[in-house]
Parts: sequence; C-alpha cells; structure tokens
Amino acid sequence: EYEYDDAIIALDQFVELHPSYKDVSYAYYLKALSYYDQIVDVGRDQRNTELAMQSLQEVVDRFPGSSYARDAALKIDLTRDHLAGKEMTIARFYQSRDQFLAAINRYRRVIEFYQTTTHTPEALLRLTECYLALGVYDEAQTAAAVLGYNYPGTDWYQDSYNLLQEHSLEPEKKKGSWLNDAF
Repeated sequence: EYEYDDAIIALDQFVELHPSYKDVSYAYYLKALSYYDQIVDVGRDQRNTELAMQSLQEVVDRFPGSSYARDAALKIDLTRDHLAGKEMTIARFYQSRDQFLAAINRYRRVIEFYQTTTHTPEALLRLTECYLALGVYDEAQTAAAVLGYNYPGTDWYQDSYNLLQEHSLEPEKKKGSWLNDAF
C-alpha cells in the first residue's frame, strides 16, 4: 500500500525548500496524483476528490504549457464528474423517500456547479419529476425545456417530455426561473 499522506507532506516540503527548482512542476503533479489515486466510490467521503481537484487545478494554473497541465486538465474533468455523481447519489436517495425539496437542492447543485458533466441531463429529468410531484409546474416545464434545448433527442428529454404530457403540459421556459440563468 502506498503512503500517500507521507508523500504529500514530503512533496510540500520539497516545494517549500526548492520553489525555483527546474522540475518543481513534477512535484506539484505528484502531489495531485497522490490525492487523485485515493478517490473512492461516490458512496464515500469525497474530501480526497476535492483535494485532488484543487491540486490538479494548481498544476494547470502554475504550469499551463506543461504536459502535466494537459493530463491534470483531463483528470479535473473526471473529478468534477465524480463529485457530480456524489450529488446525484444523495439527490436520488432523497427523491426515493419523497423528500423532494432536499432532492431538488442536490439536483440544482449538479446543474449549477457541474453542468459540463455527464450527470446534467439526468439531473434535469429528475428536477422535472420532483417539481411535478410538488405541483410546481412552471419549474417542471422549464427544466424539461432546458433539457430539450441542451440534450435534444436523448432518452432523458423524451422521458421528461412524456412526464409533462401526462400532466397536459409542454416543455416551456418560464420567466424568472433559476434554470434560465444556469444555462
């Protein structure tokens, strides 16, 4: 088993003692990988995922032209998707227990903070479901409209469209919806 905590401490000390070393970018990159390699499934605490994302972003910001920055940027996308997956897991849990407001808050986090991830279309569908369950039809219509605009032809959109049809509604952007600002 790797001693990630010891490696992170040693790398921090190295950077502090040798900030102008010609290959210091590699030390930053190794630190980021030390966090990245500790990412666990979405059912567990995501502190290392957040630290990995911060450390990877530091590599991108400090050494933008390096090969480390290119790899770090790819890994940032994966960590963002992972964090969105955690939010989705929690939101689905709340929704399955008819705790729609709590679910809505989590789905909204996915849309607001992780809108470029693979989880966004599902979050929009689930928002449509939750808003319909609460009888908030304007927001349900807007969520479906945003889904249709950004992900036309997907099963997610078709499902949201069918749900609205069951309530004699159509996808439609309503003024004043927070979703209009998110996209």
